[in-house]
Amino acid sequence: MNLPLPVAVGIWIVLGVVLLALVLTGRRRLATRSRATVPAPPTAPLEDGALGETLLGPLECVYVSSTLHGDWLARVGAHGLGDRARAEVSVHTGGVVVDRDGSSPLYLPADALRGVGTAPGMAGKFVGRDGLAVITWQVPDPAGTATRTDPAVETLLDTGLRLRHRADTDRVLDAVRPLLPSTPTAKDPQ
Repeated sequence: MNLPLPVAVGIWIVLGVVLLALVLTGRRRLATRSRATVPAPPTAPLEDGALGETLLGPLECVYVSSTLHGDWLARVGAHGLGDRARAEVSVHTGGVVVDRDGSSPLYLPADALRGVGTAPGMAGKFVGRDGLAVITWQVPDPAGTATRTDPAVETLLDTGLRLRHRADTDRVLDAVRPLLPSTPTAKDPQ
């Protein structure tokens, strides 16, 4: 059956609008769901020297996403943590800064870091052969009013970065490891 061109184009436009609406609704629901369990990450201090000495970087990378610790398909949609972006990562004595294009920089304070390792993929990006650098961190309590019954206090996230050069992945891992606490909670996320 041959449809007239205007009718065929109209059908494709309607289908495109419906699909776009479904995608946007799904992203909004993901953000709403994860906002209840994941508090906003801290903002990076902007004063000179506030991050401490620069240990590494900035290095070009792709910010893949942040997921709930141990479940690399559970993308966190709140606070822009689930949006893939081109980025630059730098490691400082005060923490890790992932400066994402189109979003505010993601700051992982040194005292919030819990582990570092590699993975073949996570939520929307599979590269194989441990091609992602994964930093595990605990979202700090923004108000300083943490209680043991507050589930957000215990929120651990895995943040995936695809470095532009394979050797840079090892350099990032080596720069972050000394910042990890020397307690048994510092584990490789694998």
